[in-house]
Amino acid sequence: MKSIKVTDVGSLKNELNKYKKGKKLDIRYFNQAARMAWLGKISMSPVDAEDPDCKSWLLHVQAPEGFAAHFVDVDEDLINEIHILDAEQGQYLVEIMRAGLTARAEELEALNRRDFYFGKFFKENKPDEGGEPSAS
Repeated sequence: MKSIKVTDVGSLKNELNKYKKGKKLDIRYFNQAARMAWLGKISMSPVDAEDPDCKSWLLHVQAPEGFAAHFVDVDEDLINEIHILDAEQGQYLVEIMRAGLTARAEELEALNRRDFYFGKFFKENKPDEGGEPSAS
Protein backbone atom coordinates (compact mmCIF):
# COMPACT_ATOMS: atom_id res chain seq x y z
CA MET A 1 0.00 0.00 0.00
CA LYS A 2 1.24 3.47 -0.86
CA SER A 3 1.80 5.90 1.99
CA ILE A 4 1.72 9.69 1.80
CA LYS A 5 3.52 11.93 4.27
CA VAL A 6 0.87 14.12 5.85
CA THR A 7 3.38 16.79 6.85
CA ASP A 8 4.23 17.61 3.24
CA VAL A 9 1.16 19.50 2.02
CA GLY A 10 2.55 19.89 -1.51
CA SER A 11 2.97 16.17 -2.11
CA LEU A 12 -0.41 15.53 -0.49
CA LYS A 13 -2.04 17.91 -3.00
CA ASN A 14 -0.13 16.27 -5.87
CA GLU A 15 -1.33 12.81 -4.82
CA LEU A 16 -4.92 14.02 -4.52
CA ASN A 17 -4.71 15.55 -8.00
CA LYS A 18 -3.53 12.20 -9.39
CA TYR A 19 -6.62 10.55 -7.93
CA LYS A 20 -8.86 13.28 -9.30
CA LYS A 21 -7.52 12.72 -12.81
CA GLY A 22 -7.56 8.93 -12.61
CA LYS A 23 -5.47 6.60 -14.71
CA LYS A 24 -6.01 4.76 -17.97
CA LEU A 25 -6.04 0.98 -17.97
CA ASP A 26 -3.80 -0.55 -20.60
CA ILE A 27 -5.55 -1.97 -23.67
CA ARG A 28 -5.58 -5.57 -22.45
CA TYR A 29 -7.03 -4.69 -19.04
CA PHE A 30 -9.53 -2.27 -20.55
CA ASN A 31 -10.83 -4.91 -22.96
CA GLN A 32 -11.19 -7.40 -20.10
CA ALA A 33 -12.99 -4.80 -17.97
CA ALA A 34 -15.24 -3.95 -20.93
CA ARG A 35 -16.20 -7.62 -21.37
CA MET A 36 -17.08 -7.83 -17.69
CA ALA A 37 -18.98 -4.53 -17.96
CA TRP A 38 -21.06 -5.95 -20.80
CA LEU A 39 -21.84 -8.95 -18.58
CA GLY A 40 -22.78 -6.64 -15.69
CA LYS A 41 -19.88 -7.81 -13.52
CA ILE A 42 -18.43 -4.41 -12.62
CA SER A 43 -19.28 -1.77 -10.04
CA MET A 44 -18.46 1.87 -10.67
CA SER A 45 -18.72 5.04 -8.64
CA PRO A 46 -17.41 8.58 -9.11
CA VAL A 47 -14.27 9.22 -7.05
CA ASP A 48 -15.75 12.44 -5.65
CA ALA A 49 -19.38 13.04 -6.60
CA GLU A 50 -19.42 16.40 -4.81
CA ASP A 51 -16.48 17.87 -6.76
CA PRO A 52 -17.58 18.99 -10.25
CA ASP A 53 -13.94 19.07 -11.42
CA CYS A 54 -13.35 15.41 -10.48
CA LYS A 55 -14.41 13.18 -13.37
CA SER A 56 -12.53 9.99 -12.47
CA TRP A 57 -14.22 6.73 -11.52
CA LEU A 58 -13.69 3.95 -9.00
CA LEU A 59 -13.91 0.55 -10.69
CA HIS A 60 -14.34 -2.88 -9.15
CA VAL A 61 -14.31 -5.92 -11.46
CA GLN A 62 -15.87 -9.19 -10.33
CA ALA A 63 -14.68 -12.55 -11.59
CA PRO A 64 -16.83 -14.19 -14.26
CA GLU A 65 -19.09 -16.91 -12.90
CA GLY A 66 -20.95 -19.91 -14.24
CA PHE A 67 -21.12 -20.39 -17.98
CA ALA A 68 -19.26 -17.14 -18.75
CA ALA A 69 -16.26 -18.25 -16.67
CA HIS A 70 -15.54 -20.97 -19.26
CA PHE A 71 -15.21 -18.46 -22.08
CA VAL A 72 -14.14 -15.07 -20.67
CA ASP A 73 -10.56 -14.73 -19.43
CA VAL A 74 -9.76 -12.03 -16.87
CA ASP A 75 -6.35 -11.42 -15.29
CA GLU A 76 -6.15 -11.85 -11.53
CA ASP A 77 -4.62 -8.36 -11.26
CA LEU A 78 -7.87 -6.84 -12.48
CA ILE A 79 -10.26 -8.80 -10.28
CA ASN A 80 -11.33 -7.83 -6.75
CA GLU A 81 -9.27 -4.64 -6.59
CA ILE A 82 -10.37 -1.03 -6.76
CA HIS A 83 -9.02 0.79 -9.80
CA ILE A 84 -9.20 4.54 -10.39
CA LEU A 85 -10.07 5.29 -14.02
CA ASP A 86 -9.86 8.52 -15.91
CA ALA A 87 -13.06 10.18 -17.12
CA GLU A 88 -12.84 8.93 -20.72
CA GLN A 89 -12.41 5.21 -19.98
CA GLY A 90 -14.87 5.37 -17.10
CA GLN A 91 -17.58 6.92 -19.25
CA TYR A 92 -17.01 4.37 -22.01
CA LEU A 93 -17.32 1.48 -19.53
CA VAL A 94 -20.63 2.96 -18.36
CA GLU A 95 -21.84 2.98 -21.98
CA ILE A 96 -20.70 -0.62 -22.48
CA MET A 97 -22.44 -1.70 -19.27
CA ARG A 98 -25.70 -0.07 -20.44
CA ALA A 99 -25.43 -1.67 -23.89
CA GLY A 100 -24.86 -5.11 -22.36
CA LEU A 101 -27.78 -4.70 -19.99
CA THR A 102 -30.05 -3.59 -22.83
CA ALA A 103 -28.96 -6.48 -25.09
CA ARG A 104 -29.46 -9.07 -22.35
CA ALA A 105 -32.87 -7.62 -21.45
CA GLU A 106 -33.98 -7.74 -25.10
CA GLU A 107 -32.86 -11.38 -25.38
CA LEU A 108 -34.80 -12.30 -22.25
CA GLU A 109 -37.92 -10.46 -23.45
CA ALA A 110 -37.73 -12.27 -26.81
CA LEU A 111 -37.27 -15.58 -25.01
CA ASN A 112 -40.31 -14.85 -22.84
CA ARG A 113 -42.46 -14.15 -25.95
CA ARG A 114 -41.19 -17.11 -27.97
CA ASP A 115 -43.57 -20.01 -28.48
CA PHE A 116 -41.43 -23.10 -28.93
CA TYR A 117 -44.33 -25.56 -29.18
CA PHE A 118 -46.28 -23.91 -31.97
CA GLY A 119 -43.08 -22.96 -33.74
CA LYS A 120 -42.12 -26.62 -34.01
CA PHE A 121 -45.35 -28.58 -34.27
CA PHE A 122 -47.72 -26.21 -36.06
CA LYS A 123 -45.69 -24.75 -38.88
CA GLU A 124 -47.73 -23.01 -41.54
CA ASN A 125 -48.04 -24.97 -44.76
CA LYS A 126 -45.92 -23.23 -47.33
CA PRO A 127 -46.98 -23.47 -50.98
CA ASP A 128 -44.86 -25.74 -53.18
CA GLU A 129 -43.48 -24.50 -56.45
CA GLY A 130 -46.80 -25.39 -58.11
CA GLY A 131 -48.67 -22.98 -55.84
CA GLU A 132 -50.51 -25.68 -53.85
CA PRO A 133 -50.02 -26.02 -50.08
CA SER A 134 -48.18 -29.18 -49.12
CA ALA A 135 -50.11 -31.98 -47.41
CA SER A 136 -47.46 -32.74 -44.81
